[in-house]
Amino acid sequence: MNSLNHLPPAALEHVAQYFRTLSEPTRLRILNVLGTEQMSVGDIAEHVDSSVANVSRHLAQMARHGLIARESQGNSVLYRIADPTLNELCDLVCGSIAKRLEEIADERAAFRKSAPTARSGSARASRR
Repeated sequence: MNSLNHLPPAALEHVAQYFRTLSEPTRLRILNVLGTEQMSVGDIAEHVDSSVANVSRHLAQMARHGLIARESQGNSVLYRIADPTLNELCDLVCGSIAKRLEEIADERAAFRKSAPTARSGSARASRR
């Protein structure tokens, strides 16, 4: 059964917002860096090659939508992925994209094998 069946418009808007939150490349890099670890905003910023202010803004957006959680430890605040299904979702999407890219590569390779090369085409033209 399709999970989107019978959802009211308000619920669909929440689903759309979840995916909009994930649609930003910097946020995906942050999630990739976090993996299964907890990290400070400074460490995250260093790993994604961004400013602390920019990473903080993205972390706040992701926290609003329940993607990440923050935990205070002494003077530090550590961030982690809060939604365990996020890794499953990313695996599904990445697997689907990888499969499609492989299909495209196979199609291109088949085309290259069947297309005459420029050299053989010019050799035929010079024999005429």
